[in-house]
Parts: sequence; structure tokens; C-alpha cells
Amino acid sequence: MSKRRFRKQKLPSEPVELEITSLSHEGRGIAHIDGKVAFVDGALAGETVTASYIRRRNSYDELRTEVVQKASPLRVTPPCAFAGTCGGCSLQHMEPAAQIEFKQSVLLEQMTQALGHDLTGVEILPNLRESDFHYRRKARLAARFVSKKGGALVGFREKYSSFVAEMDNCEVLVADVAKLILPLRALFTELDGKMEIPQIEVAVGESAPDLNQPLVVALVIRHLAELSAADSDAFIAFAKEHAVEIYLQSGGVDTVKRLWPLAETDRLSYFLPDFGLELGFHPMDFTQVNAGINRKIVKKALGLLELNKDDAVLDLFCGLGNFTLAAATLSGTVVGVEGSEEMVRRGGENAAKNSLTNTNFYAANLAKSFKDEVWAAQKYTKV
Repeated sequence: MSKRRFRKQKLPSEPVELEITSLSHEGRGIAHIDGKVAFVDGALAGETVTASYIRRRNSYDELRTEVVQKASPLRVTPPCAFAGTCGGCSLQHMEPAAQIEFKQSVLLEQMTQALGHDLTGVEILPNLRESDFHYRRKARLAARFVSKKGGALVGFREKYSSFVAEMDNCEVLVADVAKLILPLRALFTELDGKMEIPQIEVAVGESAPDLNQPLVVALVIRHLAELSAADSDAFIAFAKEHAVEIYLQSGGVDTVKRLWPLAETDRLSYFLPDFGLELGFHPMDFTQVNAGINRKIVKKALGLLELNKDDAVLDLFCGLGNFTLAAATLSGTVVGVEGSEEMVRRGGENAAKNSLTNTNFYAANLAKSFKDEVWAAQKYTKV
């Protein structure tokens, strides 16, 4: 039997003028071309743009804004010089406050669909704000040696491409990480194994509750082949020069091992000073990317719960105990439930680290029925 061949649709070479009627959930402009939906990168609702084709599908087309003929009042000049090519951000051309309002509208729409009814009567609290730039503490950066570029590239991938964006800074990553992009490019260019290192996981911890104190940057180097002694030495020298921690990852998450500095623990920390907490985490653990917002969210949520020592609290999808342990400082007992066994262990570690004895953590798949779970049979006053 012969295989059916699917031919890639030829892209029109001429740009088209489009009226943008709305935004998709991911922030692309929506227009129509002869009745067919068109998603337009870099366009805002109410704008008229000239756009070129990127891809054609049976049910929709994808285009990129080339010229803004009529701009939205919400349009701003992207603060990042690489916003046009880098895929790390999608809405830098929209005023920051409007970005938050847009994301809120998407969330409310999705909640309405999930619940099957509108949210009439539900109080919507004011959005919490922090700095619009240099806030991101977790990221996965791609790395690739490109001889035509004269060396290695390190950064996010390009929009609509597997190529690594050519960048030397980032307005979103915390400054302590953004300033490492150029030194990392120089380092990777000289490595023996530069063709075998595809990515770097970035995690940032805190050295003290005061966010103005130095941060602790950890870089997890994913390597597909064993590193030479010279490359290991180069990474150690880089760590010393730039005061960062270096981890190596040869396979899955369980292969992550600290290279430098030598230490008995592989934990970073972040603080919740309103609750007197220090939480430890592994560089590969999930943590909130924006530390300032995380502090505000935890404080706000627990304030709304009005916890007291008579409360028994249930925290679902608790992770490593971000809300769980903060709640434990205010209530009688707290149970945290999480799908990951590793995160359950981390929650227990953090409870012990903070001398909290009124917490219990359980692993459970919360996408399935949990009525027979031990923790589900307990009575709770706040969830």
C-alpha cells in the first residue's frame, strides 16, 4: 500500500492588509481572509496591519505583522531589542497593564467554560503588580553552536522556529541571569563538547529574606555526551568568576548532579518573610517564576481565608508547600496533597526545616476520584 503524501501548502509571497478583530488566548491577533481564520503575531485588537504568511493550515493561517497601518492605543514600543524574533515573550508590544487585563479576561472566560455558567456575582479582586521587567527566575535556555554566526548562541528559541535567537540580553530574566548570556555564549564557543550541549535550565534562589540582597543563580547544563576534563574545568572557572552554581545533567532529572561549588546539599532557598519561612527547592523543582508576586499572592490568599488555630486546612496541588506551610503558621492543622512524590518529600523537608509539626503531605492523582484516600476522609474548615 502506498503512503499518502501531504504536500506543504505554498505560502503567498505578497503581504496582505488585515483588520484585527480580537486576540486569541495566546495573544495573537485574529483576522479573517476570505472567511478563513488568520492568527497574526504582533498585532492587537482594533489595529489595521500589513502581514506576511508564516504557515497555512486547512482551517486557519498564521501570519506575522510587518507594518502597523493603524495602531491600537494599547500599543507600545517593545522594551526588548529582540522582541521581534525571540520567542520568549509574545506581548511586549502591548502596554503592561493591558497585558494583565487581557490575561485576566482569558482566565475568566476559561473558568466560565469549565464551570458551565457565568461568573455573575463573583468578586474580582484588583490585580497584584510587581516590576514589569527582570522578574523571571526560572527558564530553559537553548544553546547551539552555529559556525555561520561565528560561535555559540544561548537564549530562547525564535518564534515559529527551532533556531536559537541571537541575543545578548533579556528584559524578562532577572538581571543576574540576563547578564550571563554573553559570557555563556563565549564559554560555549570554546568548549570541546559545544555540539553536545542543547540547553541550560536556570533556577534562582535567595540568600536572605530581603530581595535586595544577592540572589543565588544555578545553571543546570544538559549534556548529551560525557564532558571532557577541560570542559568541566571551564565550567568550574565560569562558576567562580560569575559566582553561580553549576549542575550537570546527563539524562533525566535523576541524573542532575552539582559540579560547583562542592556542597552537601543541592537545595536553593526562597523566603516568605511575612510568615517567617525559608523554603528549600531543587534547581529542577517547580517554583513560581516571580518571587515578588508569589509573596503577595500567598499573603493575600491566606488573609482572605482568615485562618486561626481552630482551622483544619486542605491545600490541593500543594507543590513543595508554598501555601501549605504559610497556612500552617496560622492554623491548627494543614494537609497538602500533590501528584508528585518528589514534591511531597520536599514539602516534608520544608516542614522540618521550619520546625512545623502540624502539617501532613500526601501524594495523589487529583485528576481522578480520591474519595477513598485517607486524607479525603478528614474534616476541613478551609480549602
